[in-house]
Amino acid sequence: MASLVSCCFGCCGDNNRGHVTLKEMPTVQLDTHHMGTDVVIVKSGRRICGTGGCIANAPLHQNKSYFEFKIQSTGVWGVGVATRKANLNQIPMGRDPRSLVLRQDGAVYHNNEEKNRLPANSLPQEGDIVGVTYDHVELNLYLNGKNMNCPASGIRGTVYPVVYVDDSAILDCQFSDFYHPPPQGYQKILFEQQIF
Repeated sequence: MASLVSCCFGCCGDNNRGHVTLKEMPTVQLDTHHMGTDVVIVKSGRRICGTGGCIANAPLHQNKSYFEFKIQSTGVWGVGVATRKANLNQIPMGRDPRSLVLRQDGAVYHNNEEKNRLPANSLPQEGDIVGVTYDHVELNLYLNGKNMNCPASGIRGTVYPVVYVDDSAILDCQFSDFYHPPPQGYQKILFEQQIF
């Protein structure tokens, strides 16, 4: 028995032979390497202010993704999905084929075309939570947990969550620990190695 105990402890000695170090999974947050030149990211990559856009550090690889944005201060803003080639200095986004976004006026734009619009009495206000679902075909929007039945599609390629601000808007991103439960079948964004 003593030899078994010493063997077990001996294998895990100073050289860490036999010990496997587990790599901590990265956290989904706004990517400071992919943001507009006048954007400020604070609160551990969760709050955006300034002028311009920023994409998250994780693409939407899984079938059904969900994420949220809390409007801390109103102004000019937009949320949705975009490719890495989207112009993060051009506000408002949604003017080209590289972004599909809900704008602060309730319109959903892609390729400079209005794809859908929130109901007039459902425009997001300060303190509201905008939820976004994406399933590789359609983007859908939720306001304070309620489905707005406002689908939009058209974007192609690998996309990332995107948010832009201007005119004193401040938005917080929630990529986990949501304010509202994701719709059935949807979940937080997973890094590619978490999917397999």
